[in-house]
Amino acid sequence: MTAPSPQDPPHRAGHVAVIGRPNVGKSTLVNALVGAKVSITSKRPQTTRHRLLGIATFPHGQLLLVDTPGIHREQKRAMNRWMNRAARGALEGVDAAMLVVQAGRWDDEDTLAYDTLRSAGVPVVLVVNQVDRIKDKPSLLPFLARAAEGREFAAVHPVSALKRQGLEGLVDSLLALLPEQPPLYAEDEITDKSQRFLAGELVREQLMRLLGAELPYATTVEVERFEVEGNLLRIGAVIWVEREGQKAIVIGKGGERLREIGSRARAQMERLFGAKVFLETWVRVREGWSDDEAALRALGYHE
Repeated sequence: MTAPSPQDPPHRAGHVAVIGRPNVGKSTLVNALVGAKVSITSKRPQTTRHRLLGIATFPHGQLLLVDTPGIHREQKRAMNRWMNRAARGALEGVDAAMLVVQAGRWDDEDTLAYDTLRSAGVPVVLVVNQVDRIKDKPSLLPFLARAAEGREFAAVHPVSALKRQGLEGLVDSLLALLPEQPPLYAEDEITDKSQRFLAGELVREQLMRLLGAELPYATTVEVERFEVEGNLLRIGAVIWVEREGQKAIVIGKGGERLREIGSRARAQMERLFGAKVFLETWVRVREGWSDDEAALRALGYHE
């Protein structure tokens, strides 16, 4: 390995929490910084349910991005309360945080997210995402000023995670907040989650994308089988729903929808894992699982 020259900046590495209200593009931002799909995305709020570490490695540093469920006020069900705990728990032991907001919009849930970060006592970078959607560009500067007024931010960065715009400056600002130390993960590592976990998430991503308005929130995925046979992965996934009527909807007429869910998820798995995938899916009913703490733990929702 070539020794660094005296002019090279010191290598920095550390944990950065990614916090914000639901549906502001936190997972898209993590994927863009990592350079690979480690966190599932959809247009629906609360797609992310678990804390997930995305590892973004650069020549001069390494960002360990803690992707979290969106912080929200509604806590009617055990699932909602679990996601809020997961989001707040992500702040433990981090070196810095990103508060991700939507360009042109700041509401009470953004304030809630900011207050959560302020109480954690870590430096916060404000990331104003989706600036590509703002047609009236001159209106962006006044919005940035209003968002920062009366609040303490280490830096403010307007970005488009989807189009990967504005990310270089963001990376530099984040690394400047981290301690000087060597990389904490190998250069080829992109997440701390197992392939088994990621397989379940990729199936759930298709549920979020292909099902009607409320049904995705009544579903979860459990991977019962994950076998490696050379360059072939044999994966068996159970889609859990809460009622028999929901089971019929997920399966679809003649099994058509379930086949589409499986086909799309399999293609994503093969792209991410770099292997051939044989995927089987089943749909089963477990009444009230999303409002049952014991059921959540049994289905892999651990603190």
